[in-house]
Parts: sequence; C-alpha cells; structure tokens
Amino acid sequence: MSSESNTNALPAPRLVVTTHAPDGISVFESDQQIAPFYPFGPQASSFARFHSRLSVPVSNTSMPPEAIQQTLPRCPPNGVMFCTTDIQPGGQAPMHRTTTVDYIAVISGEIVLQLDGGEEKAIKAGEFIVQRGVNHAWINRSDEVCRMVVVGVAAQKIVLADGKVLEETVFKK
Repeated sequence: MSSESNTNALPAPRLVVTTHAPDGISVFESDQQIAPFYPFGPQASSFARFHSRLSVPVSNTSMPPEAIQQTLPRCPPNGVMFCTTDIQPGGQAPMHRTTTVDYIAVISGEIVLQLDGGEEKAIKAGEFIVQRGVNHAWINRSDEVCRMVVVGVAAQKIVLADGKVLEETVFKK
C-alpha cells in the first residue's frame, strides 16, 4: 500500500531542494509535494522520505539515491536520512531500536516516547528529541495526527560494559 487516502492525514509535505547552476550561482532544483507512504495501511503510520545519502560527509554536487520515497525510512549504515513520520490518533509504532542518532522535532500534535525500561515522556509540537540508539516505541494518545521530522545519522553500535552489542531491532513492512 503506498499513498492511500486517510481522512485524518495532514497535507503532504512540501520539499524544496536547492543546487548550483554551472556558473556556481545558487538555484532551486525542485519544489514538490512528497506523497506519504502508508506501508501498514491507510489508518496506520505514514512516512515521507526526502533525502538520504550513503555516507557522510555528503557531496553537494552529486545526486542522492533514487526511489527512496516509497520505502520505510532507514538510515544507510554510514549515511544520513531525512524524513517525516505521521502517527494517527490512537496509533503507535512498536518497540524498536535503530543504530543511529536521531534528531527529531515534533511539528504537529503530540507523541508519547516509551522506552523499553517502561519510562515515558509526552513530547508536544515545538519540542525536540535527541535519540541515541535506544529501544523505543511511539504512542499517539491524542486526538490529532502527530507529525515528526527526523534526521537520522549513522552511529556506532552500542557496546555494553560486558561486551554485549545492542543490535538494530526494526519493525518490518
């Protein structure tokens, strides 16, 4: 299921991309609405992937990989990823861990961030999260869609004092 309709959906995000003309002058490369991707059905979470690069630092002259918009947001092992996630009222994303540091801004609604130890915090529009490879779930207990903007950056795996490595545990489509 890709971009099915949802009566609770926020407007599709608009993405404006800049680049350079051959003479070095700054120009707009594109200006488009990004259709949300609904991998779990039209009443579940949706994603809009904007940009992803395979490694950091990135080149500002080469093109990013094609065909990322209709896939679950995953940060390349040495790269970076930029997307939105919309979670419907009453919706949730199950417990999972990514091997990234995620910079997250809640721009609409409210979301509960639940950690595997049982702790929870509610984060509202205009508030921010720096998530450092923790096992977590998202729960929308409000009556409006929550939209989060996420920049995920590849990170080293977490190794505990006893040598145990905390692996990625992502949910699947």
